Amino acid sequence: MKKQPEITERTRQIFIDVFCELYSQKPIEKISIQEIANKSGYNRSTFYQYFTDIYDLLDFVENDLLNYIKEELANKELSIHTVQDAFHCLDKKEHLLVLNALLGDYGNPRFLKRLKKEITLEQLELNVPQHHSLTPYLIEFYLSTSLSLFRLWLQQQKDLSSEEFFKLVHNLYTNGITPYSNN
Repeated sequence: MKKQPEITERTRQIFIDVFCELYSQKPIEKISIQEIANKSGYNRSTFYQYFTDIYDLLDFVENDLLNYIKEELANKELSIHTVQDAFHCLDKKEHLLVLNALLGDYGNPRFLKRLKKEITLEQLELNVPQHHSLTPYLIEFYLSTSLSLFRLWLQQQKDLSSEEFFKLVHNLYTNGITPYSNN
């Protein structure tokens, strides 16, 4: 008997959600398949129908999110706001659990590197010199700062509205922190 696709997808999503919840609370090495299965309401053998191990599940979650970002950015015009565009497409309720896990305290730095690679220099259209020795540093500054601010915003449980957050990031890049400091 063949399972219905919507049941299969729902079961997979339950495993993903439970994994992300656990991964946002502790390192991946401390998460067991048995724990995921128990919290999901399924047994271990059901887990193995979807994933070979925890790292396969992590790869699936990372790849799914990165593919989503690629698709979203491909549909947008290139602009100096590409990083903000990437964050805007992630600023959806359905991505919050995954982002809290992947960008949280226990997330893998490898994911951050992969995420940075998705946003290419051509997409950024920053006004930085091409093929100059400083270019990689300027790009790293821009991407790392943006990702750090986004991570902080998530950790602060989005204490600013999306509009306020993206305006703050834009203003920080444009004017620095001086306008926000006490005189």
